[in-house]
Amino acid sequence: MICAWKELLSILPQRLRGQLAAWEDSLLELRLRLNRPVELVLSRESRWLPETVTQEDLSFCLNAASRYSPWSAATISQGYLTAPGGHRIGICGEAVVKDGTLAGIRTVHSLCIRVARDFPGLAKNILFRGQAMLILGAPGWGKTTILRDLTRKLAESSTVAVVDERQELFPPGFPTGKKMDILYGCPKPQGIETVLRTMGPDCIAADEITAPEDCQALIQAWGCGVRLIATAHAAGMNDFRRRCVYAPLRESHIFDTFLILHRDKSYHMEELYP
Repeated sequence: MICAWKELLSILPQRLRGQLAAWEDSLLELRLRLNRPVELVLSRESRWLPETVTQEDLSFCLNAASRYSPWSAATISQGYLTAPGGHRIGICGEAVVKDGTLAGIRTVHSLCIRVARDFPGLAKNILFRGQAMLILGAPGWGKTTILRDLTRKLAESSTVAVVDERQELFPPGFPTGKKMDILYGCPKPQGIETVLRTMGPDCIAADEITAPEDCQALIQAWGCGVRLIATAHAAGMNDFRRRCVYAPLRESHIFDTFLILHRDKSYHMEELYP
């Protein structure tokens, strides 16, 4: 297991860092809520630190995580920020809305810091025999983690282009495959089109398909003959069928393999080809 623990500690106020050592191997999320105790989310329970979160604590985390990067600051308008080490920070507070669209967060009240971990070998028993695989699971069920290891496994023998929009799949320090090319920081629709046109991949991988534009980019790439691996938010096949955003994927029938994750981190596979 690999975790950029030092990078995680570096974005936290000094007074909190020393209290996390006991949970280095088990911490899933760190939740900071204004004027409330710090919550540590573990695999089966929550623990609480006695310190009360201040506005200064929240500001420190965001400033340290973004390093005042204009690209990072822009992602805050989407309600999240990717910190060094691939740790993802969800943000809540007083929203700024322009023309019906979230433009930013004026005053931050809560942060949810999801700890990024890598498990090399996690996908060693997963056989991808088809043309396109979709990994389904609810938030926090391990979609990104298993996608990372599966693409790394494939990239030992095939050319894999990874569109890593938020630098969460392969942050610095996480091992990659020897035949892997990674495009960082580019929105998925443009990124999929770019690597398809310029890198000549055997397979394209993308995390978190959440918009119609993402779906259309995958359909276009599939039509050009490349294999696909992607993840989508759905707690099973029935949930996937109910979500309107995924209608183009269902109607195009491009995915012949579904890897369905469960809450307990187990999974099962459904293959739709003969």
